[in-house]
Amino acid sequence: MRDLLIVGIVLAALPFALRHTWMAVMLWTWISVMNPHRLAYGFAATAPIAAVAAGAALLSLVITRDKLRMAWSPPVVALLLFMLWVCLTTLFAVNLDGSSSRLNDILKIQLMTFVALMALHERKHIEVFVWVIMLSVGYYAFKGGFFTIMTGGAHRVWGPPGGFFQDNNAFAVAVIMVIPLMNYLRLVATNQWLRRGLVVLMLLAAAAALGTQSRGGLVAISGMAMVFWYRSDRKFAVAVVILIVAVALISFMPGSWEARMATIQTYEQDESASGRLDAWRTAINIANSRVTGLGFSMYDWATAAIYAPPEVSIIRAAHSIFFAVLGEHGYIGLFLFVLIWWLTFRVAAQTRKQAANRPEAAWVHTLAGMCQVSLVGYLVGGAFLSLSYFDVPYNIMVILVVSQRWLNEHPAQETPAGFSSVQPSQATLPANTTQQVLT
Repeated sequence: MRDLLIVGIVLAALPFALRHTWMAVMLWTWISVMNPHRLAYGFAATAPIAAVAAGAALLSLVITRDKLRMAWSPPVVALLLFMLWVCLTTLFAVNLDGSSSRLNDILKIQLMTFVALMALHERKHIEVFVWVIMLSVGYYAFKGGFFTIMTGGAHRVWGPPGGFFQDNNAFAVAVIMVIPLMNYLRLVATNQWLRRGLVVLMLLAAAAALGTQSRGGLVAISGMAMVFWYRSDRKFAVAVVILIVAVALISFMPGSWEARMATIQTYEQDESASGRLDAWRTAINIANSRVTGLGFSMYDWATAAIYAPPEVSIIRAAHSIFFAVLGEHGYIGLFLFVLIWWLTFRVAAQTRKQAANRPEAAWVHTLAGMCQVSLVGYLVGGAFLSLSYFDVPYNIMVILVVSQRWLNEHPAQETPAGFSSVQPSQATLPANTTQQVLT
């Protein structure tokens, strides 16, 4: 039944995806992030559904009548340079076959990133894109949060099999990243029940993140909460709310969770943490020896024998978006990778500044702020996880770039047809409710 449902949805969406590239982007994003076919047990589980969605998107570029134009924003240029460098480093990889296979998967994701940058122009495109990303991860966040509550946090929550975030640590960061998107959708929603539902989903997502028992996830959600607080005009009130929610969730978790989180302060004595430090030192040694790094498939005994510290007895992945890129693509690769996110934050800051005094662009101001919070969760949590090529942060970059383009294409004081000149939530919620977190 699941197989028929998933395949039926894809087949029903294909005519619209072929006609409108932005719809093809939504279809691809849903399949790429959520991996719904992995939830099936029959033929759909191994069907090339993602390839079908990508093919529809590429074909639509030729036959669509929609406006298509690349947004050559600075982070987009940095991303293009990074991918060109990654292609070059793959040619010099120690394991060419393994690295080429991995590169092929990453290029598919980034190709669709550029398609999205071309296709998303209108506010409805951007907001539907946000909904698709949020629901794709939010589905698992809902299940994970409910499971954590029902079991009293006694069992660890894992992500869906076959995707980027199947590992418990990666799942925690993925869930944390979409909480700000949930908050944005809550703030612009006009339906009272939808707003309440999104509040419940945010709480369940936070419970799911804690239920993963990921120490990196705890650090990420703490960093994200600090940004929420910093952005607020009513810092005391927001601090109280954050504290109450945090105490309520943490007090619900079992003693085993507290014991594991306490190892953050004694990482020298923790085998997992010390193993990551060894992997980071290995990445530094590789980058010092090879300008191009060793490529994607470098995690083996042959690499350890040459570059790892002498005391290393277990081969581990880098478990850091920064050190993974450093070992795989050298210092140039790391520079370009960091440059992407630095420029993305600049776009977010510029967008918020441009939209600050434009009532019809209040939604852009809110969205850019929430995207910044989301990226903080990614960069802080990703410092301890191998999620360098995960779809969602690049999707956040797309949202920011195309939102800035929307601002530039719509003169000040011009309100798009069909939308209010202020955020719907500002018209229906008490004064300053939106500003408590966002400004």
